[in-house]
Amino acid sequence: MADKEKRRSGVPPPPPPPGMPEGNATRSDSDREFLSQAGLGELLRGAILKMVEARSDDPIGFLADHFCNLAATTERGTAGCGDADQQLSNGPPSASAQEQQHLNRALWHLRLAHHSQRSAFSNNVCVAYDLLNLTGPHRHPGGVRGGLYTQTLECLCSEGGVPASTFAPLLRRLHCQDHEAVPYEVFRHGVLTCAVFSDYIRQAQRLYAEVCCPDDGPASRALSLAVLGTLKEALETSQGCEAICYLKASSKISPCKLAQAMSGAQARGPGGNMDAKEFENAAAELFITRVKVVS
Repeated sequence: MADKEKRRSGVPPPPPPPGMPEGNATRSDSDREFLSQAGLGELLRGAILKMVEARSDDPIGFLADHFCNLAATTERGTAGCGDADQQLSNGPPSASAQEQQHLNRALWHLRLAHHSQRSAFSNNVCVAYDLLNLTGPHRHPGGVRGGLYTQTLECLCSEGGVPASTFAPLLRRLHCQDHEAVPYEVFRHGVLTCAVFSDYIRQAQRLYAEVCCPDDGPASRALSLAVLGTLKEALETSQGCEAICYLKASSKISPCKLAQAMSGAQARGPGGNMDAKEFENAAAELFITRVKVVS
């Protein structure tokens, strides 16, 4: 617009910088104008800040997920801005459809940062709670509905690679009735516990791999029980009562301590074998019995 006014007034446009052809200068101005009008600068800046906050190990995948979620949110937000007759014929989305949308968005935020990044993780839990606390344009009185809370925990455990049969006892301990209103502190405790539990189970699987030779089949029961005993001792001596303390304790089992337990088990102990699933369930029970119930 400014260039047009200058041409009308007879004032020639400023010359391009030295070394830049006039056509390239015009194209550069046009590109900047497009970026400004589309708001892409702020869009990209916001995405990069989110990625830095999350410290993602997969920046490209993170940005792809970010923009996919943003596009889905935009589509849902503009779907109601179309023709009025079409809105009347389609009707408003059902409560269950709205809950599913809120759940998908909440889970996306909960994936952004690992629980070890405490500040970012806490912020994302807060955002997720606010999303799940919405029913239509209003907030659910008292907190997130218990059924939606339980569904969130199920998704977190499943996405963390934990089999349903392994995390089922944990969900029974954290369970809220469908009609209950879950306050923020209970929600945060459940989400953090499930996030930590997923890491803990992977740690237990690595411990089993230490005593199992794939070529020889399942590990001996004596060795497996010795490792579980070492894990139990680490959990019992952990400092603090939060789930994250149990994860730290399990990850600090020294190779020397493990070797001592295995050496003693070879000399004595029950015969037979213990497969990976039985070991995993036993390790999970050690964790779950120590999870406090917050009400």
